[in-house]
Amino acid sequence: MSPSRRIVDLLLTTDAVQRVRLAQASLAMALLAIGVLTMHFFVWAGVAPAQPVLLWTAFSLGGMAAFFALIRSGFSRRFKEPSLTVPQMLYAITCGAVAYAILGAGRGGAFPIVMTILMFGMFVATPAQMRGVSIFCVAIFGATMAAMAWHDPDAYPWSVEVGHFLMIATMVPAVSVLAGRLSKLRQRARLQRAELAQALAHIRELATHDELTGLANRRHMQELMEQEHQRCIRSGHSFCLALLDLDHLKPVNQAHGYAVGDQVLRAFSAEALRHVRVSDALGRWSGQQFVLMLADTRAVLARGGLERMHQRVSGLRIVQGETMVAVTVSAGLAEHHAGESVAATLDRARRALLEAKAQGGARVVVSA
Repeated sequence: MSPSRRIVDLLLTTDAVQRVRLAQASLAMALLAIGVLTMHFFVWAGVAPAQPVLLWTAFSLGGMAAFFALIRSGFSRRFKEPSLTVPQMLYAITCGAVAYAILGAGRGGAFPIVMTILMFGMFVATPAQMRGVSIFCVAIFGATMAAMAWHDPDAYPWSVEVGHFLMIATMVPAVSVLAGRLSKLRQRARLQRAELAQALAHIRELATHDELTGLANRRHMQELMEQEHQRCIRSGHSFCLALLDLDHLKPVNQAHGYAVGDQVLRAFSAEALRHVRVSDALGRWSGQQFVLMLADTRAVLARGGLERMHQRVSGLRIVQGETMVAVTVSAGLAEHHAGESVAATLDRARRALLEAKAQGGARVVVSA
């Protein structure tokens, strides 16, 4: 990791949520720093007194640094709004009002600072928060203008201050209205992203899972088996494939209807899935056939697990109205051989399944 990256991680942490909050606080501090530079320009131009501006600088930047420290330490998580966006805005606006009182003839330079703060808030605050901030801004600047016009009417004549107040009282609420519109656009964009993510998740589900049983579909099982094949080539381990076929499902469909047949398929899938290891995969191969991939295991152990599944599934009874259907399943198991393709292993499992069927079904046969 580069030194610059380590410094950024030290300042902003590696927590994604905290990083966003601290980035916002850093931006707010940078915006106020621009106001500080503006204030010192007025000092250089001889418009503003140096000593009050220096005190204002320490007060302003020190306060924003304190907000940053509260967020960075995690202390702000105790509050309803951990990002402290509104408190930072209120503090910065208060600093802007103090700057207005200090600048005298250059007091118009405080307005861009305030508008920058409000523009920053438009992108992070809610409409209700922006309305509250706007009311506070108009109130504190109105009070500052009235106080300065009363205290020093030569430098702050009433006519000019009334004009400035009308400007603030007009522009600030307008920003609040714009913030409301922007918030609605953000909310709409979030909703659209959520709907898109949900649609994509549904599409992925349809692309990889069987709609009736919820198991992996044939294409996805082929991908999983090929991935396991490649992993075994690298590791030298083996895996097993089993083809399972529900016995006598066609007569069930003919006698009781496809709705009962579908219920049998779903019940078998749910029960079989309960007895599959997390590392294994069960999918619907075609019609009434299923394929089970047993990862990193030999035929001896795989047969034991398959037999247990077979016993539990064979105990299923599907009841619909007065109809009761017993479920039995035949299975053919094959262990993958080194140098063999997945298709060849699957073909041996298929031949073992045919042998199980030939023996009367409802049994497990292991390929030689």
